[in-house]
Amino acid sequence: MLKSKKIIIGITGSIAAYKIPFLIRLLKKEGAQVQVVMTQAAKDFVTPLTLSALSEKPVLYDFFEKKNGRWNSHVELGLWADLFIFAPLSANTLAKMATGIADNLLLTTYLSAKCPVFFAPAMDLKMYAHPTTKRNIEILQSFGNHLIAPTEGELASGLCGAGRMEEPEVILDILKNYFKKKADLKDKTVLVSAGPTYEAIDPVRFIGNFSSGIMGYSIAEELAERGAKVKLVSGPTDLKVDHPNIICTKVVSAFEMYNVCIKEFENADIAIMSAAVADYTPENPSEKKIKKNKFNTTIKLKPTKDILAELGKRKRKNQLLIGFALETDDEINNAVKKLKNKNLDFIVLNSLKDKGAGFKFKTNKIKIINKQNIITDFNLKTKKEAAKDIIDKISDIIDIEQD
Repeated sequence: MLKSKKIIIGITGSIAAYKIPFLIRLLKKEGAQVQVVMTQAAKDFVTPLTLSALSEKPVLYDFFEKKNGRWNSHVELGLWADLFIFAPLSANTLAKMATGIADNLLLTTYLSAKCPVFFAPAMDLKMYAHPTTKRNIEILQSFGNHLIAPTEGELASGLCGAGRMEEPEVILDILKNYFKKKADLKDKTVLVSAGPTYEAIDPVRFIGNFSSGIMGYSIAEELAERGAKVKLVSGPTDLKVDHPNIICTKVVSAFEMYNVCIKEFENADIAIMSAAVADYTPENPSEKKIKKNKFNTTIKLKPTKDILAELGKRKRKNQLLIGFALETDDEINNAVKKLKNKNLDFIVLNSLKDKGAGFKFKTNKIKIINKQNIITDFNLKTKKEAAKDIIDKISDIIDIEQD
């Protein structure tokens, strides 16, 4: 999985830097090319000579090397890499990454990088537990960076707790699994719906909901990153996609979303219906703006077409269909009913009772319920991370069916 992969290891000022020579050796054995970029403080913990001998490349830490008149271009480095990992990552550099400070070669390279970024924090337990550290980690994750969480154990201070950088062997497995996942949905076509629908009352008023579309767009992006061809059907939202694997069709109403989804489902291997589609629409929308003095206090509504139910009826044996349920009460029972009634392979449940979950938030707390009524709980996390959990579950189903 790592053969010929170009990997930058960013080393910062932490005693855990002593582990990096072992990580470099493991990566080199896998056939990876390794370029070390380090901060000045990191040189106090592990020598550039050791790192250079193991990586077989000069170690970089200055923009300009006076000895040989060489300029180290952070832009070229950022474009060169297939993957960038910060290990160990100190609290100081973590804070700079979160706020965009670029006062050394390592940080300017980070801001120039186009590749996936992993970070493995290492610090004393009180520093790791501090609210600013937790916030900065959340900020990096919101950028799409991947956390390699520290473990609990004896720290350099002699104290025991969370803050110990993960072991090189575990980091290697995480990186190998990442590249394996990058291709696990190759050749799959996936239909994704996202965002709200607006049901017109007249040309300026509508019935809608508070959906931002962040969850659906995060799912589409994760699918595309893992090799899938994504057909995204989006209701009104300010979000945009720029991944070449995503084709986005914009719609407004539930009727428009229904028509596009029915058409795209025919050629889809997987469908993930995360849109918050209106259940009802005005029976007789006005073609002109209704004046206040003529506004009828009663608006007659009619049911919209049930997209998920119709896809469930049309689902072929070799297709996967995933739905979402946003509930406020009796959450599990309502989600299970929807799962069975609409012929889903699994359903993703959010509860508005969970703080930080649901509409408008950048975070979500989900439960996944499968056809056997097995419930998998996930902690509150960014919607980008929640999307990975959902796609991992789909990947597991595909692996089981292929076996």
